[in-house]
Amino acid sequence: MKPIKLICFVTGLLVFSAAFAADDAKPDASSVLVQTQLPQRGEIADTLVAYGSAVPTINGGMTLSVPAEGQVMRIAVTPGEAVHTGQVLMEFHLSAAATSTHAQAVSALALAREQQAHTARLLAEQLATRDQKTQADKALSDAQATLDALEHETGSKPQQMLTAPFDGVVSTVPVAQGDRVAAGAPLLTLTRNGGLVVTVGIEPAQRQRLHVGQSVQVETLGDVTAHAGKVVRIDRALNPKTRLIDADVAVSDELLQGEAFRANIEVGRLSGWLAPRDAVLDDEDGAYVFQIAKGKAVRVSVKRVGSDAETSVIDGPLDPQRALVVQGNYQLENGMSVREQPATAGKEQ
Repeated sequence: MKPIKLICFVTGLLVFSAAFAADDAKPDASSVLVQTQLPQRGEIADTLVAYGSAVPTINGGMTLSVPAEGQVMRIAVTPGEAVHTGQVLMEFHLSAAATSTHAQAVSALALAREQQAHTARLLAEQLATRDQKTQADKALSDAQATLDALEHETGSKPQQMLTAPFDGVVSTVPVAQGDRVAAGAPLLTLTRNGGLVVTVGIEPAQRQRLHVGQSVQVETLGDVTAHAGKVVRIDRALNPKTRLIDADVAVSDELLQGEAFRANIEVGRLSGWLAPRDAVLDDEDGAYVFQIAKGKAVRVSVKRVGSDAETSVIDGPLDPQRALVVQGNYQLENGMSVREQPATAGKEQ
């Protein structure tokens, strides 16, 4: 054989071998690459999801007022402002009528004191009876009680300073500077620090699953900040506005009044086979998963017991020795050839 022909023959042989090797290295085009993991039994929390907002508790707030008519002269705080015990909140001046009533009570006390002293001198000189002395003592006692009651309610000065009785936040200020208000009218509402709960609405059909003391994970809708809490109160009547049953969740962390929350209330535990949510599919025949047997996909019908954000609890005839398909299952059909890749390796890649 001539050298040129020999070179051409060898070159062709090498090209054919390389092409054959390349074809041999290619995976079977009819198989599907999937990620798998062995099925495991376990349990997750059975949660009831509800939505609500942070509001004051029944004893978490206080409305300040003056039991006398008068005028709002100065407001020192604004709604939403944090205040501390003893801080001046508002300046209030009593009306002329309220001031006059106080002055009359002071005069009546002074007069009763003089009459009591005069009667005591007459009794010492045997010019008055003991009954007269008793009546004078009672008149003095009544006048003193009247003045004490007025000063307890309105103070001893026409100018009143309303101060914060505890550390908290100003919720509302329903009056404006210069307003003339009636006796007992609400002037300002405070919410005590730590006096907020998350009130959520529960569907009436779920009422029996809810109990005081159940654990709750409360999440803000904005930045998904989680707070641990517990159910502390459950209504037995529908909220007339929402047509839901209100339930209060106490949280130890500081909350912002009016902030919206999602509450995940743990009402029990769910047991069964644990699988990622994406591993469970549905069609007209119901829920199902795929397991791997000798390189083939095997469809297994299952029943959903429950789920959370990441995991589904299922019930069905799963083989614990066969790998469960957790990704790539949407491309599969029963009996299709597959190539396995462990789920952990897939995440690392």
